[in-house]
Amino acid sequence: MSKPPILRTEQVCKRFGGVNAVDGIDFSVAEGELRCIIGPNGAGKSTFFKMLSGQLQPTAGRILFREVDITREERHRIARRGVAIKTQVPNVFDGLSAFENLRIAAARRLDSRGAAELARDILARVEMTAHADRAVGELAHGQRQWIEIGMLLAVDPALVLLDEPTAGMTKEEVARAAAMIRALANQRAVIVVEHDMKFVRMVDANVTVFHQGRILVEGPTDTVLRDTRVRDVYLGKAAH
Repeated sequence: MSKPPILRTEQVCKRFGGVNAVDGIDFSVAEGELRCIIGPNGAGKSTFFKMLSGQLQPTAGRILFREVDITREERHRIARRGVAIKTQVPNVFDGLSAFENLRIAAARRLDSRGAAELARDILARVEMTAHADRAVGELAHGQRQWIEIGMLLAVDPALVLLDEPTAGMTKEEVARAAAMIRALANQRAVIVVEHDMKFVRMVDANVTVFHQGRILVEGPTDTVLRDTRVRDVYLGKAAH
């Protein structure tokens, strides 16, 4: 029996002047599913992503989270429903320690003792215990990303939206990010907008390809990356 959708869109459109940045998207992600969204620059990925999180409102169509219409809801209300977002730039408190960043995130739903315990547990899960007392502003780029992913874990969302989480990472950091995101998806749905095809292969999830504001193709990673239409519009020789 298939899982019900946690998020779906019905004919979602976004127009800027006379340009259809997103043009009639029907999209669905199941409870506990990991999904990657890829596509060339200008395909509509970022605009669609911003509509899911409430940063932009659609010109037409509907967005439903667990069958509740959130199309016109403000960003903070969408977050309260259990949707967490990580943008390309880490959203962390640079002047506070790694531990304090995680503790503050956990304190949104736990008491002081519980938040501290969860913060220590997450530090271990993201392999950052040795850096617990360091100011996040002093950490390397990849380490700052681990802390922000840890902060998402701390608030325990039902759906996580990740916008190019591996941007600027080394090859080793990309591999670690892929493993971390697969683990993140064990207990919640995750949607990742990404350009790095090595990361997409590592994650090995269902993939949705955007092209010219529409969905070109969807399916398992290997099937999608072998599709001649995908190669033509986006991947080229990199897919061979």
